[in-house]
Amino acid sequence: MSDIFRFRRFSVRNSASAMKLGTDSVLLGAAMSLESGDRTLLDVGCGTGVIALFAAQRLSELGPADDSGFRITAIDTDAPSVEEASLNFRESEWSAHLQAKLCALQDFRPDERFDCIFSNPPFFEQSLRNPDERESRARHTDTLSYRDLCGFAQEYLSPRGRLSVILPSSTLLQLRRCAASFSLSPFRIVSIRSRAGKPVSRIIAEFTRERAVGMNPLVEEEMTVEPNPLTQKYYL
Repeated sequence: MSDIFRFRRFSVRNSASAMKLGTDSVLLGAAMSLESGDRTLLDVGCGTGVIALFAAQRLSELGPADDSGFRITAIDTDAPSVEEASLNFRESEWSAHLQAKLCALQDFRPDERFDCIFSNPPFFEQSLRNPDERESRARHTDTLSYRDLCGFAQEYLSPRGRLSVILPSSTLLQLRRCAASFSLSPFRIVSIRSRAGKPVSRIIAEFTRERAVGMNPLVEEEMTVEPNPLTQKYYL
């Protein structure tokens, strides 16, 4: 397998990160909600930085050609992942907009609020741990729980900010309960099937603090991975 994945406007090196580039990251990067007015964004558990690069490309296409106002911060607890994400950022056309930091979310104290916080977070809880310690940390919730993510979002989302995550469909109820305990309301749920006729295996869930003051009803959508023009349009 090649260590470099080539998309339409950027490439991603994929040899050093604890969590290799996968379908989940591509789906979240392509399908999460972004708005032309988004200026501050945070990628939690960035790995190779692919979701942040998707966000940078999409924001550059949403706004005017000379718009240089957005900033994307990407954090991870794995040093090789941060180094690889930093390299991928430097080699992209949005290098001035992207920064990777070695930091746990639990220790991150930014001096700004975020218009969008996104993550492909760990989701294994009681399952057998991978003997590779780096990959195990990236996959298990003891390093980044739903409470950590929702609690941070409650404190650091801007008034109209959004939290976007991709997780197994079986975790949706648990995630929604956790989000509700931090006054976060879902405004969009995307159910994802690997192909037509298969059961839903993943969900993209998006939350905001503003639903209670007049947002539209919850939007529920479905997506099929193969074939999917939404993600295919980003590849070469």
